[in-house]
Amino acid sequence: MAVRSPLMNVMFKAADKAAKSLTRDFGEVENLQVSRKGPADFVSNADLKAQKAIREELSKARPDFGFLMEESDGEADTSAKTERWIVDPLDGTSNFLHGLGHWAISIAAERAGEIIAGLIYDPIKNESFWAEKGMGAYSANRRLRVSARRDFADCLIATGAPFKGVMEKRPNFTKQLNAVMPQVAGVRRFGAAALDLAYVAAGRFDAFWEEGLYPWDAAAGLLLVREAGGFVAPIDPKQDPMQSGCLIATNAEIHEPLVKLIRGA
Repeated sequence: MAVRSPLMNVMFKAADKAAKSLTRDFGEVENLQVSRKGPADFVSNADLKAQKAIREELSKARPDFGFLMEESDGEADTSAKTERWIVDPLDGTSNFLHGLGHWAISIAAERAGEIIAGLIYDPIKNESFWAEKGMGAYSANRRLRVSARRDFADCLIATGAPFKGVMEKRPNFTKQLNAVMPQVAGVRRFGAAALDLAYVAAGRFDAFWEEGLYPWDAAAGLLLVREAGGFVAPIDPKQDPMQSGCLIATNAEIHEPLVKLIRGA
């Protein structure tokens, strides 16, 4: 049975508090679909409420930690501190907005530039994925391992597709997709990068790639993949995968050929 550290227990408590708020709000989204304005403002408020709940809980437990969060909400920027939380209170906002139950809360703890703990919590499916550096990755108390598939023809690969307003910033995506799709059993685009990375760690997906992510999208998930025996590489070999937001996460078997395929595109 996995033993969670005090740090991880703090993260679970904060995620649970935000999850209660988000789950209540998610129940209201369907009712808002009929309004002319649509539920975008409502979801933005749900996001901010969840972030506030997380910030309050984490600050109470670890007052010396800084924050790097998706929504600043007028808070002072404390992201430069040696120890900090990297938080996405609602990853998969578009899914949430459309009443699709595939979204998550992502919390990572960073010390001196290194991610030391990560938690991804999916309240709708009641699934948690967590890892601490050097201690392995877990879902609930079950140890996670990346898949062992080595033949592309058997592999299920996840990605994130660009959308309106960012298509011109991601000119390589269609080339990458055209290179990967004919080689594999399937490509999936589920719309929540944190869960995509958690699923790689759990062996559900064999790999995931995306460009244009933010640190809060990827921080917890990258630790999960590595602690589950997987590998992470930048799409551009000269860049850091988390800072650039352009990354490839895989099991140990297909890492080199998939990286070569995507970079070659």
